[in-house]
Amino acid sequence: MAILLGAIADDSTGATDVANTLVKEGMRAVQTIGVPDGDIDLGDAEAVVVALKSRTAPVDEAVDASRAALAWLRGLGPRQFFFKYCSTFDSTPAGNIGPVADALLADLDADFTFLCPAFPDNGRVVRDGLIYVNGELLENSSMKDHPLTPMRDSRVVELMRVQTNREIGLIKQATVSEGPAAIATAVDALRRDGVAYGVIDTAGNEDLRAIGAAAADHALVTGGSGAAMGLPANFRTAGLLGDLTPATLPQVSGRAAVLAGSCSRATRQQIAMAQKDWPHRKIDVHRIAAGDPVVADILDWAAAQDTSTPVLIYGSADPDEVAVIQAQYGVTEAGEMVEGVIGEVAAGLVAQGVRRVVVAGGETAGAVVSALSVKALRIGPEIDTGVPWTETLGTETLGGPPIALALKSGNFGGEDFFAKALRMHP
Repeated sequence: MAILLGAIADDSTGATDVANTLVKEGMRAVQTIGVPDGDIDLGDAEAVVVALKSRTAPVDEAVDASRAALAWLRGLGPRQFFFKYCSTFDSTPAGNIGPVADALLADLDADFTFLCPAFPDNGRVVRDGLIYVNGELLENSSMKDHPLTPMRDSRVVELMRVQTNREIGLIKQATVSEGPAAIATAVDALRRDGVAYGVIDTAGNEDLRAIGAAAADHALVTGGSGAAMGLPANFRTAGLLGDLTPATLPQVSGRAAVLAGSCSRATRQQIAMAQKDWPHRKIDVHRIAAGDPVVADILDWAAAQDTSTPVLIYGSADPDEVAVIQAQYGVTEAGEMVEGVIGEVAAGLVAQGVRRVVVAGGETAGAVVSALSVKALRIGPEIDTGVPWTETLGTETLGGPPIALALKSGNFGGEDFFAKALRMHP
């Protein structure tokens, strides 16, 4: 079947998140790591998600990368496009959500799109244009301490207003609750007023499905992964998509490792639980800065562990420790040091025979797939909300066999996520 939906995600875990949503709704999905620079076998994919590393990139780089992804996807002939960003609207006042969305609208010659960051299944809802995380305003949640994109404002309209010169409107819950026809009428009114972005209240999955139905003829939809939930039904109604078929686990076996770089509260809790049962090693930023052989030491340690037990390697730290490290080495520099080491460690572990890898953190996932030269992933079944198992396509990974990867956004998953993932894929 032809490609029906082309998506652009601003990081690797966000890409697997939206691809997972589409798979659960009955679409076969492939995720590419960046814009492919040559031919790539997409198999029987009906949706293709391009994973960029643009969330925290300079604005110009983020826009250029997103436009290149759109141009490549357009060559596949999809009927609709999706721009995926975090359900907590992670960004900085300079961008990148607004500038990228502006560029995509312009390239598609479109005049309107939804801003729908909600992901109710993971506790993110939008009410009166405000983002709530597990019942707390975004500005009061743990996202206020994010090391790269601290979120200190919950107002989506105001967050977007400093990133675009286009008009922004709000579609409230009372309208959304009336269903697709009422939403479409509200969109028509906003368009007549010259509004390009419609922030839309979302309380639950029934709202996401109504929003998806109302967006059936929109060239571009933007939001968190939940905003893609209602889109496959439009293709199915049009006779373009078959019945829902369950995803299958990657046919990969071998040693397992968990690599964590996220400093989110959820990931730190997951690390604490895994430490009780598995050998673990923390990455020392000061040793990296001093030029010590950190990667070699970690790989030697991993090689000495029982191969039947997963190894846990992490650079995660609590907000106070992160603040001290960033003050000493710089925000960007500190992050890049840890990501670089985790990427090299991932490559070394694969060379040792590791074939199942769980990764925590969007920036960390980007570093790992880059270090492993992964070009594309087939999306498998969901482990926990928003996180599927995936399988590398072809033999591009260090010239070896496929690898099973679980790329987890830092804030996703329960405390037992790491063990749960590996129990599911023993």
